[in-house]
Amino acid sequence: MPSRVLNECEPGSEQLCAESDTCFDACFEDIVGKSRSLQRVLEQVTIVAPTDSTVLLHGDTGTGKELIARAIHNLSSRRDRAFVRMNCAAIPSGLLESELFGHEKGAFTGALLQKKGRFELADKGSLFLDEIGDISLELQPKLLRAVQEQEFERLGSVRTIQVDVRIIAATHRTLPDMIRDGKFREDLFYRLNVFPIHVPPLRERTEDIPLLVHYFVSVFSRKMGKIIRVIPDQVMNAIARCPWPGNIRELKNFIERSVILSRGDVLTAPLSELSTNCVPASPGEHTLHHMERNIILSALRSAEGKLAGRGGAAEMLGLKRTTLQRKMQRLGIEKVDYASNETRQNPLPN
Repeated sequence: MPSRVLNECEPGSEQLCAESDTCFDACFEDIVGKSRSLQRVLEQVTIVAPTDSTVLLHGDTGTGKELIARAIHNLSSRRDRAFVRMNCAAIPSGLLESELFGHEKGAFTGALLQKKGRFELADKGSLFLDEIGDISLELQPKLLRAVQEQEFERLGSVRTIQVDVRIIAATHRTLPDMIRDGKFREDLFYRLNVFPIHVPPLRERTEDIPLLVHYFVSVFSRKMGKIIRVIPDQVMNAIARCPWPGNIRELKNFIERSVILSRGDVLTAPLSELSTNCVPASPGEHTLHHMERNIILSALRSAEGKLAGRGGAAEMLGLKRTTLQRKMQRLGIEKVDYASNETRQNPLPN
């Protein structure tokens, strides 16, 4: 799969588009891709956003559920109010109630000051509850009341606080299975599941991978003060053939690492890291042995047979020269296998 050329939508913007005359709207800022599965999600977002209905986003970790939640908020009438987020899995269960509903001074040991909770901070705005499946059973009834009745009490207080909050929840867990196992309340699930949206994993939108690669290369190049103009074909091919179990987050981290390793204007990706994760592109490439061999051969051909030094295959693969030579010996790679092939590279726009 060859690399694609992307253009910036407008000066100073990090949002890129697939063609020079096609851009995402500002409300979909940082959401990159034009696959049908992603477009279905964005269509659902535009339908539900103008309402105040509760939305439940479900999908694998790292698929960009927070970006979808922000898009819902940005398209709603609450866009000028606060968008408050909370990762329920990142806060100890003993502190979660205080984070959600706040507490009064002296409500518990260490409560030296009054504190507003996320529900109160999000009044008239939107509250994004990420990893909702990690909330304990003991806290779920209080959350149900707050979501359903839009009211709660701070810890240590008897005064009921009324709020107007739009709830957007997200989880990577299968909540119906948790209900059957007695780990999640059925009534809370139905209250949250008013408008469910499935956020697809990267393996279901592989045509978006080249767009994402170019986007992240552009973003990290600017942040690091580098100019990267070329993504070699074998780099893009290897990236496109990987399943990326960590989804966009994993791909983003890999590209950031690649930009750090790049010294010139050619992207230097540590392709050796991908050899144990990549899925073969054809039935003939059915082992990791074949995959690793093909990646090394592609790098050698791109480097025109140069093993080490600037622009060499070792640098391109993120390996030491001695490590590359050992791999070549183990995989039975000889000079005749790569010396006669021409390098193909794909330029990025200036």
